[in-house]
This record gives sequence, structure tokens and C-alpha cells, in this order.
Amino acid sequence: MPALWWGVLLLISAVLAWALTTLHLPAGVLLGCMLAGILLSSRDIRLGVPRPLFALAQGVLGCLMAQSLQPATLARVAADWPLFLGATVSIIAASAGLGWFLMRRQVFPGTTAVWGLAPGAASAMVLMAEAYGADVRLVAFMQYLRVAVVTAVAALVAHFWTIQTAPPIAHEVHWFSVLHTGNLGWTLVLAFAVSSLARWLKIPGGAMVLPLILGAALQAMGLLVIELPPALLAVSYAVIGWSIGLRFTPSILWHALRALPAVLGSILALMGVGVAIAVGLNQWAGYDPLTAYLASSPGGADSVAIIAATSAVDAGFVMAMQLARFLMVLVWGPRVSQFIARQSRTDP
Repeated sequence: MPALWWGVLLLISAVLAWALTTLHLPAGVLLGCMLAGILLSSRDIRLGVPRPLFALAQGVLGCLMAQSLQPATLARVAADWPLFLGATVSIIAASAGLGWFLMRRQVFPGTTAVWGLAPGAASAMVLMAEAYGADVRLVAFMQYLRVAVVTAVAALVAHFWTIQTAPPIAHEVHWFSVLHTGNLGWTLVLAFAVSSLARWLKIPGGAMVLPLILGAALQAMGLLVIELPPALLAVSYAVIGWSIGLRFTPSILWHALRALPAVLGSILALMGVGVAIAVGLNQWAGYDPLTAYLASSPGGADSVAIIAATSAVDAGFVMAMQLARFLMVLVWGPRVSQFIARQSRTDP
């Protein structure tokens, strides 16, 4: 009875999202819906977010990220390109090294670890893994567990850091407030039309990346003012949270149970590399610790973007860094994983 279970999912999600938001936890709606999805999927209740709806939510999130990429932020990114390149390459190299180590230690069959630890573009990595003979179930488990763990930890870090630096102040949220209906209309056209086109063209990650790039360009040229009401953002956060949580099926969890300590260990090691990069960004580039941490966090670009948008950080820098890593992983991640896979076949 899918309709009944969707009602249960909505109820649990609403309760958890309200509780986490009341606690001033960043991305409370995202985390609440993700936890609700995990709770139901772990009970063998099979629900799935329709792909068109997920693409539309990604389009809205792409517009949100574009809104933070003001011309001043883009100019700073261009000036600090070695910083972006170094941080991104470090994360990719660390994930490849950890995957190779786990593969050589035979913790996972074949090249599963290499594909499972690639930091970003989870769906693309799962598809590529199947083509190279890896265990797709374990790859999917590692990818989505990494996103869930990194998202939860990043939200907690942002929450406690905010409390220590400046206690959160409750603000009344006007959920359906619209400053200019024309701006909202063009923003919706950008989010929905471009994300739908990207999905139709089957561009990996295009549902978020294309609205992001086009929106940032139009905004920089003064042709578009991006407007996103809180209610629209909340619905998009919920859809993305469900898309993460509902992937944890009992069969995947049971299959990966024996490898769970190694999976968590590798995820924590990758997060440790992100922390080291954040320390460098703080000490050498002068970014505040929370901004540096979120920028170097090896989670999903969409979930980290939501946390940054609901925290007191330099959201433009965080989203620019996440976008740079996402695009590089999308382009070079499969090539790096293929290279290590080929090397493993030739090693004695």
C-alpha cells in the first residue's frame, strides 16, 4: 500500500524535521526526512522518489547555489584557483588511495572499494562500477552511507560551532513570502526546465549543475534575480533527504553488515583528510573554521550546500569549492577509478 506508507513517511518526516529545526540544527528538514527514509527502508518498506521530482529538487538546489555565487565570489574563486585545485585533487587522491589499500587488503571483492569511496557523483560511480565488475550493492552502500554520515556530522559540527560562537536567534519564517513574482517565475523556469532538459539528455549531475552554471552566469550579467521562497526550498530539502534515506534497503544493509567496520573506517579516514584540508584553508587562506570544514567536507554537494545555506558561513566559498570538486570528480573520478581497476588486474 504505497499511499499509506507515503503518508507514514510524511508524518515521521514532519515530526523529525520540526524537532531538528526547533533545536536550530542546520538542514533540519533534510536530516529529518533522511532519517525518516532510513527508518522505513530498513523495515523493508520500498518507496522511491520519482526521478522527475528528484531532478526538479536538484534544479531548485542548483539555483540556491547559484544565488550564493555572486560576481565577487566568482572573482575570488578565479584568483584562488590553485587553492581550489589543490584541495580538490587532495580529496580525490585520498579516496583513490584508500580504495586501493582496501582493495589490496581484500576487504572488499574486486575493485568495489575504489568505486565506493569516490567522493561525489554517487549514481555515476555506481553505474561505472557495474561496468567494471564491482559488487554494485556494496558500492551503492558505501556511496550512500558516506553521504549520510558526512551530512549528519557536518550538520552537528555546524550546530555546535554556531552555539559556541553566537547562540542562534529565532527568526519568524515567512514560508510563502515573494518579493517579486516575475523573479520567482523566471527562477522556476530555470530550475524546472533546465533540470528536466538535463535529465532528458541523461547528463550525470546535470539536473543540479546546469541550473547552477546558467543561473550564476545570468545573475553575473544582471539578467536574472534568483528568488526562492522558504516553502519551495523546504520541499526540495525534503525530496533530497528522502532520496538519500530510502536507498538503504535491508538487502543492502545485510549484505554489507560484515564489511560495515571497514566501510565506516574508510569514510572516517576520508573525512579526516577533509579536516586536514580545512585546517590548511583556515591557517593559510584565512577562512573561518566552519566555512573551511564545510568547503572540504567529502559529502554530497547537494547536502553540504543545504547545510551551508542554513548556517552562518561564507556560503559562496563553500558552494564554489563543492562545485569545483563535484565537477572534477564527475570528469576525472571514473578515469581514476578505471586506472586503479586496470592496475589491479595487472598487479601480481
